[in-house]
Amino acid sequence: MNLSTTYMGLKLRSPVVPSASPLTREVSNLREMEDAGAGAIVMHSVFEEQLTHEAGELEHYAAQGTESFSEALSYFPQVEEYKIGPDQYLENIRRAKETVEVPIIGSLNGATVGGWVDYARQIQEAGADGLELNVYLVPTDANRNGRKVEQTYLEILRAVKKSVTIPVAMKLSPYFSNCAWMAKKLDSAGADALVLFNRFYQPDIDLEEQTVVPSLILSSEFEMRLPLRWVAILHGYVQASLAATTGIFTGQDVLKLLMAGADVTMVCSVLLMRGIGELEKIIRQMTDWMSQHQYESVEQMKGCLSHRSCAEPGAFERANYMKALNNYTC
Repeated sequence: MNLSTTYMGLKLRSPVVPSASPLTREVSNLREMEDAGAGAIVMHSVFEEQLTHEAGELEHYAAQGTESFSEALSYFPQVEEYKIGPDQYLENIRRAKETVEVPIIGSLNGATVGGWVDYARQIQEAGADGLELNVYLVPTDANRNGRKVEQTYLEILRAVKKSVTIPVAMKLSPYFSNCAWMAKKLDSAGADALVLFNRFYQPDIDLEEQTVVPSLILSSEFEMRLPLRWVAILHGYVQASLAATTGIFTGQDVLKLLMAGADVTMVCSVLLMRGIGELEKIIRQMTDWMSQHQYESVEQMKGCLSHRSCAEPGAFERANYMKALNNYTC
């Protein structure tokens, strides 16, 4: 059975890819992921603040406003333990390339246009096969309209594309007023892949201390429906590869997203909750189903139930909303 797929020009042996998380910091974990069948591995993120601020300031940025970090922060070591500087991050990529044969994708996390994007070139020189841009921008300025926010994403992408020749993926938020329009703009600006969607951790309030505190809730399976819808809508609409992420826990989830049009599916929470061994289980569930239903390859099923291909494209739009409400019984 052929599980291979192509993602932003990279040939992968399977469509299951561990996404950026604390797990991908350890070389031993990377080897275990490869042995379990991962098609590629996204390295843990290096943050804009780590590249633009002095070490003393980094602790402030790491401890404050943690709702803006896109990864599972409660699983991180203490601040003083994970102050991985730019040089150490590059060394981690070099070690990863020496350890595993699957493609290694670097991860840059930022929110502004600035000198930090030049670090992309160093990630390439360290040996990364691709780069994922994880842009998390919380527009709190009421005088800054949506067009300016969108322009920031495009400017960051263009700046990075000028610095590197390796493929670049943009990890997106689902909060644009028109996701299809934004996807098309990023596609035209040179994005090699779109990752749908970033899952942002929201802050909470400690009533006793009366302070704002970070809050972490890992994703659950029902959250897979959001990337499922938009992968299906964008399949065939953009040239960029499509990666689905958030809420992917089983081989059945992977199969659904492939049928919607995803080129790869990225997993994180399930590995943090249950261990890296879940990768092997997910792939086994995939292959068992494919064998039972006489699918010989991932390419054979990819996009067969996308917005353009399914019998009822309206199911991805208002029709699903109306039918779900009208059919509900108490």
